[in-house]
Amino acid sequence: MDRLHNNPPNAIDEALAPFGDTITEAEGWLDGAAVENEGQMKAVDALLKGIKAARKAVTDAEESAAKPMYDAWKNEKAKFAPTLTDLDRLVKGLIAITDGFKRKLAAEKEAARKAAEAAAWEATRKAQEAHAAASAGDIEAQREADRIADEAKEAQRQASLAAKGTVPGLRTVTRYEITDHRALLNYIAKNAREDLTAFIELWAEKHHKEFSNADGLRVWTEKQAF
Repeated sequence: MDRLHNNPPNAIDEALAPFGDTITEAEGWLDGAAVENEGQMKAVDALLKGIKAARKAVTDAEESAAKPMYDAWKNEKAKFAPTLTDLDRLVKGLIAITDGFKRKLAAEKEAARKAAEAAAWEATRKAQEAHAAASAGDIEAQREADRIADEAKEAQRQASLAAKGTVPGLRTVTRYEITDHRALLNYIAKNAREDLTAFIELWAEKHHKEFSNADGLRVWTEKQAF
């Protein structure tokens, strides 16, 4: 049975041992030629039955070999599960008790950022106006314009600091709500047709027997070898 696998003699070989001649004969039939008469059909059907039996024997051997490892894996997972679950509860609980305050703090920081940004823009505008209005021959006007410019720079620095003020452990998430299913369906049909087509094909595959009279769906029966 080395032509089917490269494993040394093991449970697979043992499972396939009774079917060696059947497998060899089946390989001989698969030479590219199709069955042409009823006698050939019966011979191939008999071989097919034997190959299916061989597959079942290998499947049974696989399950028998894998079961101890699978059971051991499940047992180890079961040992860790309660502790991991409890740690998840602690994580969720700690997040929950800080959520409200973090949202409030984030809102305050955002308001402060907007205020600092607005103040920086206003200070910059005033500085530009002061320099534009100050005559080169008026030393006091020039000094005042420079003072206003320094205030603008400080306002810009404060705005930059405010923009960096984030709340740790708080992230931005995007939420959504479908307000009109029909409108959304029409939008998808126009802008993401491939997604809609994939859904329709999956739906038809799953429900074609139940909704055989659905518009746009043709359902029929035919004979097929198995």
